[in-house]
Amino acid sequence: MTTISRLRKSKRRSAFILFVFTLALAVHPTLCAKKKKAPAPATVETSAPVQDTSELVWPGPPNIGRVRYIQYFAGQKVDLAAAAEPKKKPKQSWMDRLAGVQPSPTGKLKLMPFQLLGPFGMAVTSEGELLVADQKVGAVFAFNTETRDAKLIRNGFEATFGWINGVVVDDDGRIFVTDGKLRRVLVLNKNWQVLDQIKGDFIDPNGIAIDTENRFVYVVDTQQDQVLVYDADSLKLLRRLGHTGKLHEMTAPGDFAAPTAVALDGDGNVYVTDTLNNRVEIFDADGAFISQFGKHCDGPGCFAHAKGIAVDSDGHIWVADPMLDLLQVFSREGQLLAFIGGHGNLLGQFSSLVGVTFDPKRNLVFTSEQYPGRVQEFKYITDAEASEIKKDREAQRLKRGAQQPVTQGKVEDHAVRPQ
Repeated sequence: MTTISRLRKSKRRSAFILFVFTLALAVHPTLCAKKKKAPAPATVETSAPVQDTSELVWPGPPNIGRVRYIQYFAGQKVDLAAAAEPKKKPKQSWMDRLAGVQPSPTGKLKLMPFQLLGPFGMAVTSEGELLVADQKVGAVFAFNTETRDAKLIRNGFEATFGWINGVVVDDDGRIFVTDGKLRRVLVLNKNWQVLDQIKGDFIDPNGIAIDTENRFVYVVDTQQDQVLVYDADSLKLLRRLGHTGKLHEMTAPGDFAAPTAVALDGDGNVYVTDTLNNRVEIFDADGAFISQFGKHCDGPGCFAHAKGIAVDSDGHIWVADPMLDLLQVFSREGQLLAFIGGHGNLLGQFSSLVGVTFDPKRNLVFTSEQYPGRVQEFKYITDAEASEIKKDREAQRLKRGAQQPVTQGKVEDHAVRPQ
């Protein structure tokens, strides 16, 4: 191609580009306008919505309320105010993006707050701190129930966890954590330092309870269909409740089919949720079978898949059922006294309710549910407190009756007439 031909072709290309640009300006004149600043972001509400929980009482009026909703816990606190403030996003290296670490404006690593994903077993320390074993996070959350702050006993830091299920605290502050994957019970001191472990006897350790008076530790092994009893001080195996090797087919009193949780009363009696048999079995402190109650159905008063269990200061038995999403309260004889919940994510409702524990010092009940991962707190009104409330109501009723003004008509109606 000659030089003249190349020049002519170049001019034609330049002319075509100029024509397209001129046409674009005619159609979109804003292309040559000065770029405007982006509008300021809308104001973000930084406070949590306030909900009136005064009516979340069971049973409802005019009955005397025996259980009152208090609050819930979902994980470590999230700073909503900080999240609402627009900040210049710091540069993030490809290694940080790969590790999921968020950079902070100061250049230091910033870890996002941990939230409950699979809370299961719970316990309350002597200081009132709530411990929650989270299966999916792989850590034990330690909640301050007054400030709602949370710290973590972390896998790979304070301890090593596989799949944690239950947690309990003794009177010395020792923390016992059952681990189904590592097939052991890990023992930590009150400063979260590993002291010891119970290992070699388990297939799937699940629920756990401790008798501080008789010095017994009860561990439910779901796969073995047994409850293993250990000395709380030497950690030596003392005895087993139930038989094993029958693949969850045992139905005789004193045997289990996939038991889940265990709880104790003030006399040292042992209560076990026999999940696949849809019942609660009761033993004395020596391991002798006492009684049982429960049947299968899909409504209050029955069990569909009983898991968590706790005993309150009056001896009432609280059972958590994830299939019914009901927290039911029974007498020692198995009579239904009350029930709370139902399917849902609202306050006082449950979604996959699996755990329940009782704080005898403050008469508080805590429940754990897995969807969404949260723990709800309730206040229990004891039998003595309910009796006082009943007396006060009766006295107020009599007082109102005595102060009721009597009309002339009513006097005449009740006057003695001459014969």
